Amino acid sequence: MFRTPKLLASAALAVALAACSSLTLPNTPAAVAPVDESLVAHPIPTTLTGYLAAGAIDGTALLGPPPAPDSLRGQADRARYLETRSLEGSARWAQAKVDNDLWGGGALKQYACKMGVAIDARQTPSTLRVLERVELDVRTVGKPAKDHYNRPRPMVGDDRAICVPREAWMKTNASYPSGHAMTGWVWALILAELMPAKTDGLLAVGKSVGDSRAICGVHYPSDIEAGRTLGAAMVATLHGDPEFQADMRKARAEVARARTAPSGCGA
Repeated sequence: MFRTPKLLASAALAVALAACSSLTLPNTPAAVAPVDESLVAHPIPTTLTGYLAAGAIDGTALLGPPPAPDSLRGQADRARYLETRSLEGSARWAQAKVDNDLWGGGALKQYACKMGVAIDARQTPSTLRVLERVELDVRTVGKPAKDHYNRPRPMVGDDRAICVPREAWMKTNASYPSGHAMTGWVWALILAELMPAKTDGLLAVGKSVGDSRAICGVHYPSDIEAGRTLGAAMVATLHGDPEFQADMRKARAEVARARTAPSGCGA
């Protein structure tokens, strides 16, 4: 089911703001990303690798542990899960299903609509390549913290409705931090760097992708916050990578000359 974009002008601002092709392998590939079933249960095959090597960011230390269940924040997390179960069948519930669809293109289409530029292998292959590669980095950076803290997802042991089909991996794939929220925020920051004039709309999409995980009932709010924090740190780190910088220059040029707007964006 996995998913997973341009940073604002400076890495400091990125930190403050707390999918699918057959392109060839980069000349110096990073380590193969560890598998995170929450992101890759139904991926489109790719030969790409991420930019970052394992250990480039210590997400476990950066984030610290999730709230204890009996703490005020832990209780607030659980209350939010229970509250959002009443949204089943609502427009926000339907939007959460779209936001969940990273690999199928539901989330990606929303970014494209905000930019007014189709993000696909035909018109913007370099941009798509960057987004695909950083989604792989999300796995590399996020999974160690997930495994270390091993926080159960909110719907485990609870039969209330969630907005996606229940699957066996949900019982073993930890909740903290949220990989979807991390990917959505990373994509938003990267795409905003490519098209600064569209920053507000792009960040709004990135925020929605994360918030929808709580609406769906598969993450707690603090999981989402942790995903955004780790995503911002990842983007700041990527800006020190020469290969990422080179790919971003290509993406910036093709976005500037793109002429085909995505279809089906509505009013």
